[in-house]
Amino acid sequence: MNRGHEYRKERLDRGIKVRSDGLYSLMSWRELSYLTLPRLILICGLLLLPVIVPGMYWQRVISIVCIYALLALSFDFLAYHLGLVCLGGAFFLGTGGYITAVLNATFGLPPVLSIPIAAIAGGLICTLLLLPCIPLRGVYFAIVTLMYPLFFDRLIVALDVLGGTDGIMGIESFPGSQAQYYVPILLVLVCLFGMRRLVNTDMGLMFRAVRDNDQAVRASGININIYKAIGVFIASAMGCLSGACLVHIYMWAGISLLALDFSILPIAATVIGGSGTLVGPVLGCFILVPISELLRAFGTLRIVFYALILVAFIVVRSEGLMVYAQRKYHQFERWVKV
Repeated sequence: MNRGHEYRKERLDRGIKVRSDGLYSLMSWRELSYLTLPRLILICGLLLLPVIVPGMYWQRVISIVCIYALLALSFDFLAYHLGLVCLGGAFFLGTGGYITAVLNATFGLPPVLSIPIAAIAGGLICTLLLLPCIPLRGVYFAIVTLMYPLFFDRLIVALDVLGGTDGIMGIESFPGSQAQYYVPILLVLVCLFGMRRLVNTDMGLMFRAVRDNDQAVRASGININIYKAIGVFIASAMGCLSGACLVHIYMWAGISLLALDFSILPIAATVIGGSGTLVGPVLGCFILVPISELLRAFGTLRIVFYALILVAFIVVRSEGLMVYAQRKYHQFERWVKV
């Protein structure tokens, strides 16, 4: 059959009629599967990981990956949608971790209450402390946010508060081993799809407007600091949520929660996975964190391998894995009748 006369190639996504941004007119099950398959793979893959991964050690690693994924989502949201590069991921995580530790160890609240309270209260505290920095942009905001975890680390040690160098012990774990694995996974899925929904709303449009040209938005009579504060609260609440989960996994809270690893690794994961995609930073965490565990025997030499991996991705695939994968997926072609 001469396909040149009777058939032509058509990209599948072009064959789907778009009614508006995010709303489609689907004509067949094939088109429906084209749109839903990536989401189903993501959801089913994450939910099956604790079953597929052998051994309690690597199941615990999956939980830690989800902790870093929440931090990476927080960083990607602030950097891409608000133009605020935040290097204070450890500050968010440490705040949420210490709050849930105090609520559980001192006041006896169970994890089902201490985790959401720590996320909301920690988000408010972080937002209030960062409020003077909100007018800053670029490298200035980044440098100031980097100082927060360093400042509170030294403050806790010097004043010997919140357990000092020994930390807070006697924290209750999740009820059952399965909850320890599935709670972080479910939180990642909820935050991921919730953030995707948020950035496509009118508020998400305002966030991007503030990022692109905050002076034009200000000239329209809109208080851009309010939107920045809302964005910082959302990002910090996700970071505090990750810290609250991590404390109940380790059953201990200490100054290691403020370590720079919790600020640097999510940024590297965002670069590898693809900034602005939301799911890209999650993918980057699932690459970097297991590699970090495999290289644990090298000690601090792991930083060299991180640097090499990061340089390789920036040089070879600077857009990130998820952006490349999305482009290739949407370029899928089929033969149709002329």
